[in-house]
Amino acid sequence: MFDIGFAELLIIAVVALIVLGPDKLPTAIKTVGMWVGRIRRTVSSIQSEISEELRIDEMKRTTAISKQELEKELKEMSQPFNEVVGADSPMSAKASSPEELQAEQAVDQFADAASGETKHNQEKS
Repeated sequence: MFDIGFAELLIIAVVALIVLGPDKLPTAIKTVGMWVGRIRRTVSSIQSEISEELRIDEMKRTTAISKQELEKELKEMSQPFNEVVGADSPMSAKASSPEELQAEQAVDQFADAASGETKHNQEKS
């Protein structure tokens, strides 16, 4: 950070001893050390936060690029399938979300159960 050698530190110590005196010098050194420690911790904290934000930003960029590449590959792979199947085929319908598939299964089960009861009631008659 600062390029301070031993000679400069010695001059600062002698000046501090002359100005403050031997009785106030230890408390002054303790106070300066405490402030230097606080400044170092603050700078270290800021550096770690910046590093974390940069890492998160890089991950977002990487994820976005990967998503674009996957979407491109999916589109390229689905084109031949769509050409062979055709637009009027039931297989060309888009895939449903898991929630939609569960709802369709529930409706189908309910319809099967209702038709089973209807057949059972017709047999009794």
